[in-house]
Amino acid sequence: MVAIETNMGILPQFFFPATAGRNYALTPYLNILSRVRDKFTVFSGVSHPGVTGAHAAEKCFLTGTPHPERGGFRNGISLDQLAAESVGNQTRFPSLTLAMSGENNQSLSFTRSGAPIPAERSSNRLFQRLFVQGRQDEIAAVVEALRQQRSLLDFVADQSRRLNRTLSRADQLRLDQYLTSVRELEQRLAAMEQWEHRPRPRVTATAPQDIDDNREFARKTRLIFDVVKLALETDSSRVISLFIDTTVIHNLKHHGNRPEVLADLRAKEEGQFEALDGFLRSLNDTQEAGQSLLDRTMVLYGTCMGSANSHANTNLPTLLAGGGFRHGQYLAFDQQNNYPLTNLFVSMLQRLGIDTNEFSSGRGTMRGLEMV
Repeated sequence: MVAIETNMGILPQFFFPATAGRNYALTPYLNILSRVRDKFTVFSGVSHPGVTGAHAAEKCFLTGTPHPERGGFRNGISLDQLAAESVGNQTRFPSLTLAMSGENNQSLSFTRSGAPIPAERSSNRLFQRLFVQGRQDEIAAVVEALRQQRSLLDFVADQSRRLNRTLSRADQLRLDQYLTSVRELEQRLAAMEQWEHRPRPRVTATAPQDIDDNREFARKTRLIFDVVKLALETDSSRVISLFIDTTVIHNLKHHGNRPEVLADLRAKEEGQFEALDGFLRSLNDTQEAGQSLLDRTMVLYGTCMGSANSHANTNLPTLLAGGGFRHGQYLAFDQQNNYPLTNLFVSMLQRLGIDTNEFSSGRGTMRGLEMV
């Protein structure tokens, strides 16, 4: 599963087709993806119920937690982290949280307690983590640090159990949930320690050189897509989130329908879709167990705002590629009374083999989306 959010909206007139179904005419943005047309589904009329607040909604794209603009807001667990709880123990990295961003605190991934997971922002550092084998002394230092963290968790758990005897029944239940999270973290740390003793996969690719200019967000996105593809191909991780920050073109989003501004914005957004096209085709051209890597990988691509010009958090431009679904269609839902995007997340979780009928506001699977 790869979940991608671009945070400044997408011009809807260049994304949404005119008619629903399988015989829809490609729009300018979707035409860029024409070579993998049969490998993705387009959605309109979808959003997260209650998720408002314009730009504040970007932190809720993978959680669906309502009203992020309110004081005291607490986020929920993100789609990728719920997936990682089930399948993450099968790979060196249970999940990879990435951001193509100039900010340190931007992330799509959140724990069960609603805490953001720090994102890796450097394609070069990501490559080093995935594929560069450390010296023996470096490995030993990492293992010792992991053991110290586990010892600290043991101490916290012991003190918490002592406290438990003095609490009310309701507080005991809350503490039990906390201790469950501690035990899960201990298990992940133990797994990480075991992986440190195993050699990292070898790849022929060279480490990418980071681009510092945030205005080159399309080129930066291509770099990180290249490393993500290698991570999937080497089975280093099966769950990846990517936040794409396009704040540098925020002024263009407030275009007021001025032709010259729209033309500039369209060119920038086309660059984003060209980067996505390269990523999807690279997955489609890579074979794994008799299938393309794209057929074995769900790629979610969308945005937290339907129209950045009006800062609306409804009718979110969204597509899902790959992953063994019956694609090649445009599913158009009511653009006034939107269909829950979280229902799509339920479908994605079930495709990973997770037994659930709910996620956040989602209470069922995505209507019209079928597995192959």
